[in-house]
Amino acid sequence: MEEDKVKNVINIIKDMNIKDKLRLGICLTTSDWTNILYNKTEMYERFDIMLKEIDEEYRTTLINFAKYKLVMFTTAKIMEMQEVERNKVALYLFNSVNHKI
Repeated sequence: MEEDKVKNVINIIKDMNIKDKLRLGICLTTSDWTNILYNKTEMYERFDIMLKEIDEEYRTTLINFAKYKLVMFTTAKIMEMQEVERNKVALYLFNSVNHKI
């Protein structure tokens, strides 16, 4: 059952475009509710730099992440998970983004 949650969220992430993956990464690394074990500051900096390179809107304006419904939905699903599950998803997200760029 728990593995199904992780697989479902990973499948959602697989279908996201690179900008949404980076937005999700930023949301996860800036939220205290996600409670990720990895170095959130380092992950945030990488996601931030990558998103600034490919998204002019993010680079030039203050972004309201709430307008990205898929990102918010995925963040909520991750927050419902146990710590081990959250960390699996965070590691998958980090690795999938790093392989794309």
